[in-house]
Amino acid sequence: MSRHPTIKWAQRSDKIFLTVDLPDANDVKLKLEPQGRFVFSATKGGIPYEVDIELYDKINAEKTESKWWNRLLKQEGKPPVFLKVDWDKWVDEDDETEGIEEEEEENKGDGIRKSKDESENKGDEIRKSKDESVAANPEEV
Repeated sequence: MSRHPTIKWAQRSDKIFLTVDLPDANDVKLKLEPQGRFVFSATKGGIPYEVDIELYDKINAEKTESKWWNRLLKQEGKPPVFLKVDWDKWVDEDDETEGIEEEEEENKGDGIRKSKDESENKGDEIRKSKDESVAANPEEV
């Protein structure tokens, strides 16, 4: 019998982030279907892990559209225990709008300023993550 790895999720108006928290996984298979089905399988230490979930809406990985989902899964009710919110990537709808307005205001000045992310991350090293991540665009129906 297979187990479910922990899945973290977050969203922006134009993206859904899914992170499968299973470091050192082997035989990783990942499938994201346009109709909104996410399938993941892998093994770790000889133990099989699988996830097969139906997302709230369709996915279009090639076209960016601005849309917020009420939840990640199509099914209503309490989400499965292996599904968690990724608070490190999460941005509320109101906060995203405010962040864009603040950045536009900052960049009005002399036109030479770097974006907020560039100045804060200056000198940071690139770190590799062992997690499997997927970012996709929600498709408007």
